[in-house]
Amino acid sequence: MKNKPNQLKYLKYQKNRNKGFSTKRNYLIFGNYGLKSIENGFLNFKQIESARKMLVHFLGKTSKILIRIFTDKVLTKKPLEVRMGKGKGPIFDWVSVIKPGIILFEVLNFNYQIIKKSFYVASQKLSIKTEICYE
Repeated sequence: MKNKPNQLKYLKYQKNRNKGFSTKRNYLIFGNYGLKSIENGFLNFKQIESARKMLVHFLGKTSKILIRIFTDKVLTKKPLEVRMGKGKGPIFDWVSVIKPGIILFEVLNFNYQIIKKSFYVASQKLSIKTEICYE
């Protein structure tokens, strides 16, 4: 999995405000269980990948897993002890913007006990609060 898009028109964005509820990507398409966010924030590539590894570890090869988020926004940061001015800082991290209601992961499996345990362990790797949603 790649952690950044191939091509962008503008690389450095303004941060904007992350508030409100999600109106897109808030319903299940592929699987019958999903991990839904109930809080807003940013998720970087390392958090998404570690949660995916936990899902693969607990669910095995019998389940299908779909990742519904992608790191497509860049965060910049100026080095420590640098004076103000002199432009925007270099790229610090690629993140995915998360709003309440977005489905993060979808799983196609029929054993609820395994799903519940795997989603709990995967949610521990994320920096936002989540809940299980189903059809």
